[in-house]
Amino acid sequence: MSTFPLTLADYREAYASGTLTPAAAMREVYRRIVAQADPAIFITLRPEAEVVAEAESLPAGPLHGIPVAVKDNIAVAGLPTTCACPDYATVATEDAAVVTRLRQAGALVIGKTNLDQFATGLVGVRSPYGVPRNALDPALVPGGSSSGSAVAVAAGLVPLALGTDTAGSGRVPAGLNHIVGLKPSLGALSTRGVVPACRTLDCVSVFALTAEDAFAGFSALAGFDAADPFSRAVPVGRPGALPLRVGVPDGPSRRFAGDALSEAAFDAALADLKALGATPVPVDLTPFFATAALLYDGPWVAERWEAIRPLITGNPDALHPVTRAITERATAFSAADAFAG
Repeated sequence: MSTFPLTLADYREAYASGTLTPAAAMREVYRRIVAQADPAIFITLRPEAEVVAEAESLPAGPLHGIPVAVKDNIAVAGLPTTCACPDYATVATEDAAVVTRLRQAGALVIGKTNLDQFATGLVGVRSPYGVPRNALDPALVPGGSSSGSAVAVAAGLVPLALGTDTAGSGRVPAGLNHIVGLKPSLGALSTRGVVPACRTLDCVSVFALTAEDAFAGFSALAGFDAADPFSRAVPVGRPGALPLRVGVPDGPSRRFAGDALSEAAFDAALADLKALGATPVPVDLTPFFATAALLYDGPWVAERWEAIRPLITGNPDALHPVTRAITERATAFSAADAFAG
Protein backbone atom coordinates (compact mmCIF):
# COMPACT_ATOMS: atom_id res chain seq x y z
CA MET A 1 0.00 0.00 0.00
CA SER A 2 1.34 3.45 -0.88
CA THR A 3 -0.15 4.98 2.27
CA PHE A 4 -0.88 3.02 5.40
CA PRO A 5 -2.23 4.14 8.78
CA LEU A 6 0.32 4.90 11.45
CA THR A 7 -1.72 6.62 14.17
CA LEU A 8 -5.11 5.80 15.64
CA ALA A 9 -6.59 8.75 13.77
CA ASP A 10 -5.20 7.36 10.52
CA TYR A 11 -6.84 3.99 11.14
CA ARG A 12 -10.17 5.52 12.10
CA GLU A 13 -10.21 7.75 9.04
CA ALA A 14 -9.35 4.86 6.72
CA TYR A 15 -12.05 2.64 8.22
CA ALA A 16 -14.67 5.40 8.20
CA SER A 17 -13.97 6.28 4.57
CA GLY A 18 -14.10 2.66 3.47
CA THR A 19 -10.62 2.79 1.93
CA LEU A 20 -9.49 0.08 4.35
CA THR A 21 -11.09 -2.72 6.34
CA PRO A 22 -9.69 -4.24 9.53
CA ALA A 23 -9.03 -7.52 7.70
CA ALA A 24 -7.11 -5.79 4.91
CA ALA A 25 -5.21 -3.76 7.48
CA MET A 26 -4.10 -6.90 9.29
CA ARG A 27 -2.80 -8.41 6.04
CA GLU A 28 -0.73 -5.28 5.49
CA VAL A 29 0.53 -5.33 9.09
CA TYR A 30 1.84 -8.86 8.58
CA ARG A 31 3.40 -7.89 5.25
CA ARG A 32 5.22 -5.07 7.01
CA ILE A 33 6.40 -7.37 9.78
CA VAL A 34 7.93 -9.68 7.17
CA ALA A 35 9.48 -6.71 5.34
CA GLN A 36 10.96 -5.40 8.58
CA ALA A 37 13.04 -8.61 8.69
CA ASP A 38 13.66 -8.38 12.42
CA PRO A 39 12.67 -11.66 14.07
CA ALA A 40 13.76 -10.34 17.46
CA ILE A 41 10.81 -7.93 17.78
CA PHE A 42 8.26 -10.65 18.49
CA ILE A 43 8.75 -13.78 20.56
CA THR A 44 5.37 -15.16 19.49
CA LEU A 45 3.36 -13.92 16.51
CA ARG A 46 -0.18 -15.14 16.01
CA PRO A 47 -0.90 -16.77 12.62
CA GLU A 48 -1.94 -14.17 10.08
CA ALA A 49 -5.04 -16.11 8.99
CA GLU A 50 -6.26 -16.29 12.58
CA VAL A 51 -5.93 -12.54 13.12
CA VAL A 52 -7.51 -11.70 9.75
CA ALA A 53 -10.48 -13.94 10.59
CA GLU A 54 -10.87 -12.25 13.96
CA ALA A 55 -10.79 -8.86 12.23
CA GLU A 56 -13.95 -9.77 10.33
CA SER A 57 -16.12 -9.67 13.46
CA LEU A 58 -14.80 -7.19 15.99
CA PRO A 59 -16.84 -5.44 18.66
CA ALA A 60 -17.36 -1.73 18.23
CA GLY A 61 -15.17 0.28 20.55
CA PRO A 62 -12.59 3.05 20.82
CA LEU A 63 -9.84 0.75 19.48
CA HIS A 64 -11.90 -0.96 16.77
CA GLY A 65 -9.60 -2.66 14.28
CA ILE A 66 -6.39 -1.44 15.92
CA PRO A 67 -3.50 -3.94 15.91
CA VAL A 68 -1.70 -4.08 19.26
CA ALA A 69 1.49 -5.83 20.36
CA VAL A 70 1.81 -7.08 23.94
CA LYS A 71 4.99 -7.53 25.97
CA ASP A 72 5.69 -11.17 26.72
CA ASN A 73 5.30 -10.89 30.47
CA ILE A 74 1.58 -10.07 30.04
CA ALA A 75 -0.77 -13.03 29.62
CA VAL A 76 -2.62 -13.53 26.33
CA ALA A 77 -4.91 -16.56 26.34
CA GLY A 78 -3.65 -19.36 24.11
CA LEU A 79 -0.16 -17.89 23.72
CA PRO A 80 3.00 -18.72 25.67
CA THR A 81 4.21 -16.33 28.35
CA THR A 82 8.00 -16.66 28.32
CA CYS A 83 9.35 -13.50 29.96
CA ALA A 84 12.24 -14.14 27.52
CA CYS A 85 13.11 -17.37 29.34
CA PRO A 86 12.24 -20.54 27.39
CA ASP A 87 12.37 -22.74 30.50
CA TYR A 88 9.76 -20.53 32.18
CA ALA A 89 7.28 -20.63 29.28
CA THR A 90 3.68 -21.56 30.00
CA VAL A 91 0.63 -21.16 27.77
CA ALA A 92 -1.80 -18.69 29.31
CA THR A 93 -5.31 -19.99 29.88
CA GLU A 94 -6.83 -16.54 30.25
CA ASP A 95 -6.04 -12.97 29.29
CA ALA A 96 -4.46 -10.45 31.61
CA ALA A 97 -6.97 -7.82 32.71
CA VAL A 98 -5.53 -5.21 30.34
CA VAL A 99 -5.71 -7.63 27.40
CA THR A 100 -9.36 -8.29 28.18
CA ARG A 101 -9.96 -4.55 28.02
CA LEU A 102 -8.09 -4.34 24.72
CA ARG A 103 -10.38 -6.94 23.20
CA GLN A 104 -13.49 -5.28 24.63
CA ALA A 105 -12.37 -2.03 23.00
CA GLY A 106 -12.18 -3.76 19.60
CA ALA A 107 -8.40 -4.13 19.35
CA LEU A 108 -6.56 -7.06 17.78
CA VAL A 109 -3.65 -8.59 19.69
CA ILE A 110 -1.20 -9.76 17.04
CA GLY A 111 1.58 -11.18 19.19
CA LYS A 112 3.94 -11.11 22.16
CA THR A 113 7.03 -8.91 22.07
CA ASN A 114 10.60 -9.41 23.22
CA LEU A 115 12.01 -8.03 26.45
CA ASP A 116 14.96 -8.06 28.78
CA GLN A 117 14.51 -11.35 30.58
CA PHE A 118 11.96 -11.09 33.40
CA ALA A 119 11.76 -7.35 32.70
CA THR A 120 15.15 -6.91 34.35
CA GLY A 121 17.20 -4.30 32.53
CA LEU A 122 17.04 -1.07 30.56
CA VAL A 123 19.12 -2.06 27.54
CA GLY A 124 16.98 -4.57 25.63
CA VAL A 125 19.80 -7.04 24.95
CA ARG A 126 19.24 -9.67 27.67
CA SER A 127 17.08 -12.11 25.75
CA PRO A 128 17.75 -15.48 24.14
CA TYR A 129 15.31 -14.43 21.40
CA GLY A 130 17.71 -11.83 20.01
CA VAL A 131 17.98 -8.05 20.18
CA PRO A 132 15.35 -5.95 18.39
CA ARG A 133 16.94 -3.37 16.13
CA ASN A 134 16.64 0.21 17.32
CA ALA A 135 14.24 1.87 14.88
CA LEU A 136 16.41 4.98 14.60
CA ASP A 137 19.87 3.44 14.38
CA PRO A 138 20.58 -0.32 14.38
CA ALA A 139 23.97 0.44 15.94
CA LEU A 140 22.23 1.57 19.13
CA VAL A 141 20.57 -0.59 21.78
CA PRO A 142 16.76 -0.58 21.61
CA GLY A 143 16.39 0.08 25.32
CA GLY A 144 14.51 -2.11 27.73
CA SER A 145 13.07 -3.87 29.23
CA SER A 146 10.09 -3.46 26.86
CA SER A 147 12.34 -3.53 23.79
CA GLY A 148 10.09 -5.33 21.31
CA SER A 149 7.00 -3.26 22.09
CA ALA A 150 8.87 0.01 21.61
CA VAL A 151 10.45 -1.07 18.33
CA ALA A 152 7.16 -2.46 16.99
CA VAL A 153 5.56 0.97 17.37
CA ALA A 154 8.59 2.98 16.25
CA ALA A 155 8.93 0.85 13.10
CA GLY A 156 5.31 1.53 12.18
CA LEU A 157 4.17 -2.07 12.59
CA VAL A 158 1.47 -1.27 15.16
CA PRO A 159 0.16 2.06 16.48
CA LEU A 160 -0.13 0.79 20.07
CA ALA A 161 1.81 -1.66 22.20
CA LEU A 162 1.75 -2.65 25.83
CA GLY A 163 4.80 -2.89 28.02
CA THR A 164 5.55 -2.73 31.71
CA ASP A 165 7.42 -0.11 33.69
CA THR A 166 8.90 -0.58 37.14
CA ALA A 167 11.98 1.62 36.92
CA GLY A 168 12.01 2.88 33.33
CA SER A 169 11.20 -0.23 31.28
CA GLY A 170 8.53 1.65 29.33
CA ARG A 171 9.99 5.15 29.21
CA VAL A 172 13.59 4.26 28.36
CA PRO A 173 12.96 2.22 25.17
CA ALA A 174 10.37 4.80 24.11
CA GLY A 175 12.95 7.55 24.42
CA LEU A 176 15.64 5.57 22.60
CA ASN A 177 13.23 4.95 19.70
CA HIS A 178 11.75 8.47 19.65
CA ILE A 179 8.17 7.52 20.53
CA VAL A 180 5.86 8.09 23.50
CA GLY A 181 6.06 5.77 26.49
CA LEU A 182 3.31 6.41 29.02
CA LYS A 183 3.80 5.09 32.55
CA PRO A 184 0.52 5.47 34.45
CA SER A 185 0.55 5.90 38.20
CA LEU A 186 0.54 2.75 40.32
CA GLY A 187 -2.77 0.91 40.16
CA ALA A 188 -4.28 2.95 37.34
CA LEU A 189 -4.05 -0.08 35.03
CA SER A 190 -4.56 -3.55 36.46
CA THR A 191 -1.48 -5.77 36.66
CA ARG A 192 -3.53 -8.96 37.10
CA GLY A 193 -2.09 -11.47 34.66
CA VAL A 194 1.31 -9.76 34.52
CA VAL A 195 4.40 -11.67 35.69
CA PRO A 196 5.79 -9.44 38.45
CA ALA A 197 9.19 -7.82 38.45
CA CYS A 198 8.50 -5.90 41.66
CA ARG A 199 4.83 -6.33 42.37
CA THR A 200 4.51 -3.29 44.62
CA LEU A 201 5.97 -1.04 41.92
CA ASP A 202 4.98 -2.59 38.58
CA CYS A 203 2.83 -0.67 36.11
CA VAL A 204 1.52 -1.62 32.68
CA SER A 205 2.75 1.00 30.20
CA VAL A 206 1.53 2.16 26.80
CA PHE A 207 3.63 2.82 23.69
CA ALA A 208 2.40 5.04 20.85
CA LEU A 209 3.66 7.46 18.23
CA THR A 210 1.82 10.41 19.77
CA ALA A 211 0.77 11.53 23.23
CA GLU A 212 -2.85 11.59 22.04
CA ASP A 213 -2.68 7.93 21.02
CA ALA A 214 -1.00 6.95 24.27
CA PHE A 215 -3.79 8.65 26.21
CA ALA A 216 -6.41 6.90 24.07
CA GLY A 217 -4.80 3.56 24.84
CA PHE A 218 -4.65 4.36 28.53
CA SER A 219 -8.30 5.45 28.55
CA ALA A 220 -9.40 2.15 27.02
CA LEU A 221 -7.38 0.14 29.54
CA ALA A 222 -8.09 2.06 32.74
CA GLY A 223 -10.63 0.80 35.24
CA PHE A 224 -10.84 -0.61 38.73
CA ASP A 225 -10.11 -4.33 39.04
CA ALA A 226 -11.33 -5.85 42.30
CA ALA A 227 -9.08 -8.88 41.72
CA ASP A 228 -5.94 -6.71 41.77
CA PRO A 229 -5.06 -5.51 45.29
CA PHE A 230 -3.14 -2.55 43.87
CA SER A 231 -5.91 -1.42 41.53
CA ARG A 232 -7.70 1.85 42.14
CA ALA A 233 -10.35 3.85 40.39
CA VAL A 234 -8.79 6.73 38.49
CA PRO A 235 -10.86 9.43 36.79
CA VAL A 236 -10.22 9.23 33.06
CA GLY A 237 -10.60 12.53 31.28
CA ARG A 238 -8.57 15.32 29.87
CA PRO A 239 -7.30 17.65 32.60
CA GLY A 240 -8.19 21.29 32.41
CA ALA A 241 -5.69 23.83 31.15
CA LEU A 242 -3.06 24.52 33.78
CA PRO A 243 0.15 26.54 33.74
CA LEU A 244 2.97 24.40 32.36
CA ARG A 245 5.51 23.85 35.12
CA VAL A 246 8.42 21.49 34.50
CA GLY A 247 10.56 19.99 37.22
CA VAL A 248 14.26 20.41 36.46
CA PRO A 249 17.06 18.71 38.41
CA ASP A 250 18.92 21.22 40.55
CA GLY A 251 22.70 21.58 40.45
CA PRO A 252 23.75 18.49 42.47
CA SER A 253 21.01 16.44 40.81
CA ARG A 254 22.26 17.11 37.28
CA ARG A 255 24.00 13.83 36.50
CA PHE A 256 25.14 13.02 32.98
CA ALA A 257 28.01 10.63 33.76
CA GLY A 258 30.40 12.81 31.79
CA ASP A 259 28.29 12.62 28.62
CA ALA A 260 28.52 16.12 27.17
CA LEU A 261 26.18 15.30 24.27
CA SER A 262 23.42 14.20 26.64
CA GLU A 263 23.88 17.31 28.75
CA ALA A 264 23.69 19.54 25.68
CA ALA A 265 20.57 17.74 24.44
CA PHE A 266 18.96 18.14 27.86
CA ASP A 267 19.68 21.87 27.91
CA ALA A 268 18.36 22.27 24.36
CA ALA A 269 15.14 20.49 25.30
CA LEU A 270 14.77 22.73 28.34
CA ALA A 271 15.24 25.80 26.15
CA ASP A 272 12.51 24.52 23.82
CA LEU A 273 10.15 24.04 26.76
CA LYS A 274 10.81 27.58 27.95
CA ALA A 275 10.08 28.87 24.46
CA LEU A 276 6.73 27.08 24.63
CA GLY A 277 5.90 28.95 27.84
CA ALA A 278 6.97 26.41 30.43
CA THR A 279 8.24 27.52 33.82
CA PRO A 280 11.22 25.49 35.11
CA VAL A 281 11.00 24.47 38.77
CA PRO A 282 14.22 23.27 40.45
CA VAL A 283 13.89 19.81 42.01
CA ASP A 284 16.28 18.03 44.34
CA LEU A 285 16.42 14.44 43.08
CA THR A 286 18.71 13.15 45.83
CA PRO A 287 15.94 11.22 47.65
CA PHE A 288 14.85 9.68 44.36
CA PHE A 289 18.36 8.48 43.56
CA ALA A 290 18.56 6.85 46.99
CA THR A 291 15.19 5.18 46.49
CA ALA A 292 16.13 3.97 43.01
CA ALA A 293 19.21 2.25 44.40
CA LEU A 294 16.96 0.10 46.57
CA LEU A 295 15.40 -1.51 43.52
CA TYR A 296 18.46 -3.61 42.72
CA ASP A 297 20.65 -3.09 45.76
CA GLY A 298 18.06 -3.25 48.53
CA PRO A 299 15.26 -5.44 49.86
CA TRP A 300 12.99 -4.68 46.88
CA VAL A 301 15.00 -7.14 44.83
CA ALA A 302 13.43 -9.88 46.95
CA GLU A 303 10.20 -9.33 45.02
CA ARG A 304 11.98 -10.37 41.83
CA TRP A 305 13.31 -13.46 43.58
CA GLU A 306 9.91 -14.47 44.90
CA ALA A 307 8.26 -14.11 41.47
CA ILE A 308 10.57 -16.75 39.99
CA ARG A 309 11.67 -18.65 43.09
CA PRO A 310 11.01 -22.18 41.71
CA LEU A 311 13.02 -21.46 38.56
CA ILE A 312 15.98 -19.68 40.12
CA THR A 313 16.35 -22.26 42.89
CA GLY A 314 15.70 -25.31 40.72
CA ASN A 315 17.30 -24.30 37.42
CA PRO A 316 19.37 -21.13 37.88
CA ASP A 317 21.28 -21.67 34.64
CA ALA A 318 18.04 -21.01 32.75
CA LEU A 319 18.46 -17.33 33.54
CA HIS A 320 20.58 -14.80 31.68
CA PRO A 321 23.77 -14.32 33.74
CA VAL A 322 23.02 -10.66 34.49
CA THR A 323 19.39 -11.36 35.37
CA ARG A 324 20.49 -14.16 37.66
CA ALA A 325 23.16 -12.05 39.35
CA ILE A 326 20.70 -9.23 40.02
CA THR A 327 17.98 -11.51 41.33
CA GLU A 328 20.29 -13.53 43.56
CA ARG A 329 21.12 -10.35 45.48
CA ALA A 330 17.86 -11.00 47.29
CA THR A 331 19.55 -13.75 49.30
CA ALA A 332 21.62 -11.09 51.07
CA PHE A 333 18.55 -9.51 52.68
CA SER A 334 16.25 -10.58 55.48
CA ALA A 335 12.68 -9.63 56.28
CA ALA A 336 14.10 -7.32 58.93
CA ASP A 337 16.07 -5.47 56.25
CA ALA A 338 12.86 -4.75 54.37
CA PHE A 339 11.42 -2.92 57.37
CA ALA A 340 14.62 -1.25 58.55
CA GLY A 341 14.46 2.52 58.80
